Amino acid sequence: MSDYKERNENEIFTKVLKAGRRTYFFDVRETKAGDYYLTITESKKSFGENGATSFEKHKIYLYKEDFAQFGEMFTEASDFIIENKGEDVISERHDKDFKSKSFTIDSEDEI
Repeated sequence: MSDYKERNENEIFTKVLKAGRRTYFFDVRETKAGDYYLTITESKKSFGENGATSFEKHKIYLYKEDFAQFGEMFTEASDFIIENKGEDVISERHDKDFKSKSFTIDSEDEI
């Protein structure tokens, strides 16, 4: 059986979150023993010097015996961030009012 087919046959449920250049995949999969686990994959689109597109992927495997503690720590960490930095994104690239640096040429002398 091909690696691709084997990876996708044990996929039970999938949700996708597109967030700019990043995409998050939440996949419920099945173990060989018939139990379920969660994989969270971050896929980040990047461009090489030659303009070729590639995807950098990071994956977390989360088993149900860890769900409660993981959820508690995720909530605690995200609450800390929101309480200390608020919900507005600070990064210039994500700024709601951010305008890319552009310019206009008013005359041929500026070329």
